[in-house]
Amino acid sequence: LLEVLESRSPFRWGAPDSKALKFEQAYAKHIGVEYAIGVTSGTTALYTAMAALEIGPGDEVILPAWTWYADYDAVVLCGALPVFAEIDESLAIDPNDIEARITPRTKAIVPSHLQGGVADMDAILAIARKHKILVVEDCAQCCGGRYKGRYVGSIGDMGINSFQLSKTITAGEGGAVTSNDPKLFERALRFHSVGSLPSPYKEELNGGLLAAFASCNFRMNEFTGAVLRGQLKKLETICSALRANAKRVRAGIADLPGIKLRKSGDIEGDLGMRIFLDMGNRERRDQFLRAIRAEGISANGPGGSAILPADGRVANKATIHPDWPSFRSPQGQAIQYGAECCPRTIDILGRHGGVIIGPKYSEQDVADVIAAVRKVYLAMGAA
Repeated sequence: LLEVLESRSPFRWGAPDSKALKFEQAYAKHIGVEYAIGVTSGTTALYTAMAALEIGPGDEVILPAWTWYADYDAVVLCGALPVFAEIDESLAIDPNDIEARITPRTKAIVPSHLQGGVADMDAILAIARKHKILVVEDCAQCCGGRYKGRYVGSIGDMGINSFQLSKTITAGEGGAVTSNDPKLFERALRFHSVGSLPSPYKEELNGGLLAAFASCNFRMNEFTGAVLRGQLKKLETICSALRANAKRVRAGIADLPGIKLRKSGDIEGDLGMRIFLDMGNRERRDQFLRAIRAEGISANGPGGSAILPADGRVANKATIHPDWPSFRSPQGQAIQYGAECCPRTIDILGRHGGVIIGPKYSEQDVADVIAAVRKVYLAMGAA
């Protein structure tokens, strides 16, 4: 940060030793992709990815019914239609509910890796490849997560991440778009920087494959790039500590009779930031959470996202203009949202609750979590 301040060059393309560029290069190398672009937020990362995939009027994009608003908003702002699939007990999109949502207009699937857990990417990619559909991984709540040895964000056609305050590493705000495809990368690069193709990417892409097009300005500034370059160096330390603490908690409660933990696409790659239990129904879940908190342990239900079809502004198709193209076409007028779209999602979220795990928890902190879960679970008895 001091180097940026002293350089008097906080604009990334004017900086002689760009921190934003260094972050992009380091982040791409870290997760194992060819390209990464730093942007202003996870939301603008999603919008940039949609633009790179040429999502637009007439297209449909499949989302999990439980995710953050930005996934929905990016699709709508491109003039396309969000289509919701149910989640399963992993709290990620249910691969078994995707195929029924596919139509000839489906262009992409956006699996979200939520609450530190990873989605079942093998099953999702198999469906996507079968139907020639693109996949954008939303890794905003799972930075540093892995699926079968590969970092999330490196598996689909594109990935996005968020570095907002509540994320694994943070600059307060910020985001990234990742890909291994040079054409998708160039479209994303141009879209986030008013259609331009600046150096050194102009040289890296041999002058570019595409012409400029109507675009936005979501460029990361040098202060944000400097913070994230420093944060990235701590990412594996944070993730390793989270996983170690979560593993100890899971081992400490594994023998509880009938215990049912959240399903995982890859328990070893899961960040371990939450240990969720399936308590059978909402009433028992809420009772469990109240009792855990009474023991002085932080506990909650699944958070950080919303049941989007049931949200008022989604159900009412509210946009910035009454003639917004997403919902003016016959297919846009025909599609209906609301809680009836996702009864299983509502049920699953209502019965899951659990304890928060921190990377700086001491051995005593972990022991306290284990003791509280054991005490409350055994006191509540069988469902």
